[in-house]
Amino acid sequence: MAVPRFKTSKARTRRRQTINMKLTAPSIVECGNCGNMVLLHRVCPKCGFYRGKQVILPESKV
Repeated sequence: MAVPRFKTSKARTRRRQTINMKLTAPSIVECGNCGNMVLLHRVCPKCGFYRGKQVILPESKV
């Protein structure tokens, strides 16, 4: 069975592990009803629509 010849340093190990820890930007799309930019799979806070249906009442202007 193969055995490593040298100890893998903490820096080398962590550098390798950070590849999988990188954050991705959230997916933002245009609302099909009002054109406002919203996160995917979320109700539009401006008009209250989700997948073409009125889900919530839109936020009122104060």
